[in-house]
Amino acid sequence: MFFIVFAVLERTKLFGAEKKQLNALTAFVVGLIFVTAIFPKVIVENLVLFLTVAIVAIFVILLIWGFIFGDEKGFALNNKLKWILGIGAGIAFFVALIWATGWYPNLVDFFSNSGLNSTIITNATFIIVIAIALVLLLRSGAAKK
Repeated sequence: MFFIVFAVLERTKLFGAEKKQLNALTAFVVGLIFVTAIFPKVIVENLVLFLTVAIVAIFVILLIWGFIFGDEKGFALNNKLKWILGIGAGIAFFVALIWATGWYPNLVDFFSNSGLNSTIITNATFIIVIAIALVLLLRSGAAKK
C-alpha cells in the first residue's frame, strides 16, 4: 500500500513538486493504517476484486462490440442484424456476469420466495412481450409512411 500511495502522490504532485519526504511520510502513515486495521484492508481487497472483474467485463464487451459492429471487407452485416446480434450479445453478457458473480441463486430465491408468485411474473412477462410487439409494429408502420 505504501508504494501505491507514494506513486499516486508523486504523480499527482498533491503536496507540490519535489516534496518526496512529505509524500513518503504520508504514504508511510497510510501503510501503517493498513497494517494495523483489518477493515480498510478488506475494503481494498474487495475493490481490487471488483476492479479486475470490471476490467475483464469491459474487455469482453469491447471485443464483442468490435466483432458485431466492425466493418471488415468480407464480413459486412446489415444494420438490423447488427442490432439483433448486439442486443443478444448484451443479454448473454449480463447472464454470464450474473452467473460468474454467483448472483444467480440469490435472484432465483428472490423471485421464488419473496412473495412474487408465478402469476405476477407471468403477467409481467406478458405485458413486456406485448409492449415490445407494439413498439415493433408502430415502428414498422411509421417506416412505411
